Amino acid sequence: MLGRITRHILTTRRALTRAFPAPAREAIERAVHEGEVLHGGEVRFAVEAELDWRLLLAGVTARSRALEVFSGLRVWDTEANNGVLIYVLFADRDVEIVADRGFNGKVSAEEWQGICSAMRDRFAAGEFENGSLEGIRAVSRLMAAHFPAPAGGSRNEMPDRPVML
Repeated sequence: MLGRITRHILTTRRALTRAFPAPAREAIERAVHEGEVLHGGEVRFAVEAELDWRLLLAGVTARSRALEVFSGLRVWDTEANNGVLIYVLFADRDVEIVADRGFNGKVSAEEWQGICSAMRDRFAAGEFENGSLEGIRAVSRLMAAHFPAPAGGSRNEMPDRPVML
């Protein structure tokens, strides 16, 4: 617990900006947009530098925080209930994927976790942009398999720009 609190206290917004500079954020935005051309869903990408120490003492996990962010960004608010949040808790180098109820029974938890694990591996190697892009592409492939793009294209219901929390 003390190690996690220390890691979060020492993780600064500046470290987050170094790991995800403007060109990387622009590449992430393009990848989300390009992926959404292939499917009828919505992808949001959010990165949070660290959690407040009070949240850490309360035992807030990356998963529980991802659920809060999913709700706060209203990723659940899509016409077909097929929004997906890719959430990165930078201080922990943790990745969580939260999918709306439209994916229930279509994509297994193991499939989502496989994407998260691959992203974590790239992050551990310091490859934040490439890990993010690969994760977005993998999510988009799964979404295209279950929610193919409608004829004539789909309406973009949410911003493609990554959210830096």
